Amino acid sequence: MALKVGSEDKKKVAVAAALAAVVLFLVGKMVVQNFFGGTPTPPAASAPAAEAPVPASNTLQNPTSASNGHQAAKVASSLSRLDPTLHPEWMAEAESLEYTGKGRNIFSMFSTAPVIEAVKGPIRPSMGPVVPAGPPPPPPIDLKFFGYEANKGGARKAFLLHGDDVFIASEGDVVDHRYKVVKIAPFSMQVEDLPYHNTQTLPLIQN
Repeated sequence: MALKVGSEDKKKVAVAAALAAVVLFLVGKMVVQNFFGGTPTPPAASAPAAEAPVPASNTLQNPTSASNGHQAAKVASSLSRLDPTLHPEWMAEAESLEYTGKGRNIFSMFSTAPVIEAVKGPIRPSMGPVVPAGPPPPPPIDLKFFGYEANKGGARKAFLLHGDDVFIASEGDVVDHRYKVVKIAPFSMQVEDLPYHNTQTLPLIQN
């Protein structure tokens, strides 16, 4: 009885060892495929039967056929039919083309060409020859002559008003660092604007 039990244990150990070896083999195979990119070689019996080649036109027109399990047809290369020769006359013709717009927005497919009215007359009327303008006239002297005082020797002193300021000046005096009294008469006086070299006559203002 003891011998029989020992032989059964040995059989179980051998079967367990065989199963463990198979499991280790399968696990190692999966690891190699996942990490090293190995692809299993399909068995000869599982190879699909030869199918008729699908025309290239059908393959290009129906791109979803590859997802249905159909094999894509190989299109023959057209590089052999290309002509690498340069044609200068074609290049010159392409460079001589000029774009002539139609007056529409090329970035909108719904825009139309704007209607531009024809010119009915000159845009600007003729003003004749332009006469160059001379220098601007000097500004008026901002002084008011409202009286004078005569001395015994005949010399006169004028009373002048500039804004709120009152000045008493004789002939030859300069008022407010700008106006020179040239001559004082009974009813008027002559004053020279020194920056502009302009002489003006100021009338006597009666109060």
